[in-house]
Amino acid sequence: MADFLDNTPKKDPKRVERAYLVGVQTHEMLTGEAEELLNELQELVENLQIAIAGRNLVNLRAPTPATLVGSGKADEIVAAAKALDCDVIVFDETLSPAQQRNWEKLSGIAVIDRQEVILDVFADRAQTREAVIQVALARMEYSLPRLTRAWTHLSRQGGKGGMGGEGETQLEQDRRLVNDRITRLKRELVDVRKQRGVQRHKRQRVPVPTCAIVGYTNAGKSSLLNTLTGAHVLAEDKLFATLDPTTRQLVLRGNQKLLVTDTVGFIRRLPHGLVEAFKATLEEALVANFLLHVLDVTAPNLAAHHETTMSVLKELGADEGKRILTVFNKVDAANEAQLNIARLLDADGIFVSARTGQGLDTLVDHCLELIADAFGSMELVIPHSRYDLIARLHAIGHVQSEEQEDNGVRLHVRIPPSQIAPFSPFVVPAG
Repeated sequence: MADFLDNTPKKDPKRVERAYLVGVQTHEMLTGEAEELLNELQELVENLQIAIAGRNLVNLRAPTPATLVGSGKADEIVAAAKALDCDVIVFDETLSPAQQRNWEKLSGIAVIDRQEVILDVFADRAQTREAVIQVALARMEYSLPRLTRAWTHLSRQGGKGGMGGEGETQLEQDRRLVNDRITRLKRELVDVRKQRGVQRHKRQRVPVPTCAIVGYTNAGKSSLLNTLTGAHVLAEDKLFATLDPTTRQLVLRGNQKLLVTDTVGFIRRLPHGLVEAFKATLEEALVANFLLHVLDVTAPNLAAHHETTMSVLKELGADEGKRILTVFNKVDAANEAQLNIARLLDADGIFVSARTGQGLDTLVDHCLELIADAFGSMELVIPHSRYDLIARLHAIGHVQSEEQEDNGVRLHVRIPPSQIAPFSPFVVPAG
């Protein structure tokens, strides 16, 4: 495979500036899948401001325990990385701690895998206390079995006192310190979840329908939120531009309100630790009345992006009994073949463009239908003596119409099922 050379001289010899990427095509993978994953890895690494000096796509018949690939291919990769003056070799496959150590011993330079790159990108994007804690926790859990990479003097004995008793190695000290740090981070994350629960409870005092926007990273979720609600959420053309959930109010026809939350994007081969760590961020998807699953209709492997999101939602339990509306975004940039692939993937999907606004009216119509399913619509006649109930209806539900009559006020309303009881005596029978 041709190398992608960057002849820019290094400014800081201590900084990682040049990477050599290694992808793996196995017989279980679809044709071209490894190439697409390698392109995705390249974008991830470039997000860290690291130049890609070269790439190598390995056809792997069977993995080897020591280095994943055969010894001959390993020597070839090391020689190519050194010839290109690379600081790091990046594998698109997950490397075991032992494989990582073997590669670093063989090459004499840093060797990391896709998981570590994703963790670094997340760390670079984290802004709020919640996101910083979540990333730190995932990184600690990832690094724990790999501590030996940081030490070449593992037999050195530690002294007595706070850093450990006699005979405790430096590795044991570090492992204990990392475990302590993980425990502290988990406690902090529990506090953050409690705070988020309080915020959600305050929102739910005035029950308003909610939906969460989910989907593959860089599918245009934040752009869609901005276009729908007039918000100003960061929406950049890069992976994981948004880590923290953002909730904005969307006012639909008839003054129907809907709270829309943008969530962190998913990606193939997302480290399991990040799925666990980001459950607090993705809790909005768990409690939403329905989900908008946004897909980039121009993505080369649209089906894989769809499957990735659905599998993560399933792991979180967010797919159970919840309506999910598929939204194919970037339709303005799609060709007919891409649109046909999308139709085969989900015949009921909505085609929109967050950039031009195309299809958003149809999306809003479907949102109103989903709200109607979640918040039952009914007709009431409230006596003039019970204006307190009318005020309550305005507070907890959506009043679609209101008309004064001799015997009371006739209202067409949509309210949560849990709030119906006080109004039951005044329901007008259907038909």
